[in-house]
Amino acid sequence: MAGSSPFKMRLVHLDLKGAPPKVSYLSEVFPLFHALGANGLLIEYEDMFPYEGHLRLLRAQHAYSPSEIKEILHLATLNELEVVPLVQTFGHMEFVLKHEALAHLREVACFPNTLNPHEAESLALVGAMVDQVMALHPGARWLHVGCDEVYYLGEGEASRHWLQQEHNTKARLCLSHVKAVASHVLARHPATTPLVWDDMLRDIPEDQLSASGVPQLVEPVLWDYRADLDVHSKGGFGEDSKARVENVLGISSLEITGFTSEGAASFPGSDILALVTEAGLHLGSSVDEMLQRDRYVTGWFSPYHRRRKLIHPVMVQHIQPQALSLLARWSALMGELEAALHRVFYPDAVEEWLEENVHPSLQRLQGLLRDLGEAAGPRPPLAGPGPDTGQDP
Repeated sequence: MAGSSPFKMRLVHLDLKGAPPKVSYLSEVFPLFHALGANGLLIEYEDMFPYEGHLRLLRAQHAYSPSEIKEILHLATLNELEVVPLVQTFGHMEFVLKHEALAHLREVACFPNTLNPHEAESLALVGAMVDQVMALHPGARWLHVGCDEVYYLGEGEASRHWLQQEHNTKARLCLSHVKAVASHVLARHPATTPLVWDDMLRDIPEDQLSASGVPQLVEPVLWDYRADLDVHSKGGFGEDSKARVENVLGISSLEITGFTSEGAASFPGSDILALVTEAGLHLGSSVDEMLQRDRYVTGWFSPYHRRRKLIHPVMVQHIQPQALSLLARWSALMGELEAALHRVFYPDAVEEWLEENVHPSLQRLQGLLRDLGEAAGPRPPLAGPGPDTGQDP
């Protein structure tokens, strides 16, 4: 990758919202990043950063400790990966503005994603976040301040009033906040260059950009998900990267189905990928196959029969062994997956993934077996006439 890329810095973006990995897993995967040609990490901490003081409420339950942040930086150095911290300061502020104590700083009162750029407290808030992150990243050459996807900007009450004034536009409002954040970074950390995603700046006329002073303060970072970035008229960066990854991992294709076969490549987390793929492709469909297309189930133990706990005893022998076998197979595989997930992720992420993607299918099988057991069990005798006492009524 390094030889064919027009980029001097090749960073892996670690977006820690949702399912942040344990530091122990990062120690396994950083060497892989280095082997793949990366020389930097863009770490978007979100609520995994150990904010202190009045910002402590931003911490997730399993946020990294200060010592773990230092360990991450040490591991990065060992693997020749330069760390660029990312602190969202405008859009993507859900992890901040979801808290009741900070909800008054939302651009639109009912949406927690965008910060109100008119409030002095807003700049003080993101400034404090920046300063705490930089305190644990001394010597960082860059700090990414986000500023992508600033949805609903201009729709808040203060913004609507501001936009009614002559010459005021949403572009000017956006640039004003970006400039304020960048100015704070440079004033407090003059050796650090602020980076911003470019998507909110793309459609702003060049003369307006220049007049704002923003280009003199920040370096824009291309924000796009296409494989061909067409940078300096050199397309195919995505294909070059893909080929390098396939070569290092020793596989012929990055297609997801390629990881389910015997002899698939081994890398940190490959066991999770294989099991997650197996579950995604086959768990739900195998349960559907039994409950919706098995002729014994659909014909002899349909929802009508299940509600009334009715079944011919012979049919139990056709349904129960197959259902027990299917449940045992998936329970074993998902137990293996759960153990693998716990090695990499924190309990809340594991719990959420299993509840969303595994438990519903297993519960459907368990429900079938429960109803089957109740239907096949001893039935109470039917009510009949009372005992003959030999006396006339």
